[in-house]
Amino acid sequence: MLSKDQAHQSKVLKALQEISGPKIFWITAFAILTALAAQLAIPAKPVPFTLQTLLVLLSGALLGSRNGAYSQFLYLFMGIIGLPVFAQIPDAPLGFSRIIGPTGGYLLAFPIAAYLVGFLIEREKNYWSIVASMFIGELVIVLLGVLHLTAFYTQNIDEAVKVGAAIFSIWMVVKVFIAASVYMGISGIKNK
Repeated sequence: MLSKDQAHQSKVLKALQEISGPKIFWITAFAILTALAAQLAIPAKPVPFTLQTLLVLLSGALLGSRNGAYSQFLYLFMGIIGLPVFAQIPDAPLGFSRIIGPTGGYLLAFPIAAYLVGFLIEREKNYWSIVASMFIGELVIVLLGVLHLTAFYTQNIDEAVKVGAAIFSIWMVVKVFIAASVYMGISGIKNK
């Protein structure tokens, strides 16, 4: 009989073995693309406008739930160890301290949103369900971001919604429709 540690190691080893060469390439590619999208930022305090969430949505849609989440975990890992992959914010530190800063909730939501988008699209692949899954992914990112902003930055939910959600509403809609269009174009799904 396996101990708990051995069983856990066995599950981790099995998961790593299931990720073949091409999968590793695409997981890494989406982590890097997310990092590049973070650099296309419009400065705003406390949370900048970036294209990161567009890549989060696409990672879940194109790679599937598990690999999309892995790509975002890899992105977070790169940032936590100090690589300059997170959006450049003046006076913001590098590394793990970013996770407890104003943008931490958004960043921590990336793997969850990628998984959720992939999970929903794996079950239903028509245009409106794809758009809905991407909206749900964006809402998860914004919700966790606002909760984190409230807890660690503003201590006021109304202020956090104002500076961490309301200002992104139009931008969020645009990114969802761009991501859905890109996904449908790449996957060859016809608009129904």
